[in-house]
Amino acid sequence: MKFPIVTIAMVSVALVYVFWGQSREQSDPTDPARFSNLQANPVKSSEVVDWAITQIPEVCGQAVGKDESSDALADCVDRAQPRTSTCRRAVYDHFPDTVNSEALFRDVSISMMNCLVPQSGIVRP
Repeated sequence: MKFPIVTIAMVSVALVYVFWGQSREQSDPTDPARFSNLQANPVKSSEVVDWAITQIPEVCGQAVGKDESSDALADCVDRAQPRTSTCRRAVYDHFPDTVNSEALFRDVSISMMNCLVPQSGIVRP
């Protein structure tokens, strides 16, 4: 029986690739400054959606109207997390792939935030 050199080489290369991928630095969340000049530097709608997802605690804080230590805030964040994939799909279906204006950025981000943290029609002073 022959020694499976090719198989061992391929498995070794695959393992090295996996370990290399895990050892790389994880990308930082999208910097809001990235969205400052969208006409000159348009972004993908996925970047705007990713940024909106990082804003869940702030949006929940505004929706709940309480400080960061409240149980209502934690419940709001816990309810928003499972909605991310559904909201992503809805935004991707409704908006173009490239965000190249402030108005489109506003529409995408507000739509995503409203989907993640639905609020009632109550207006607070």
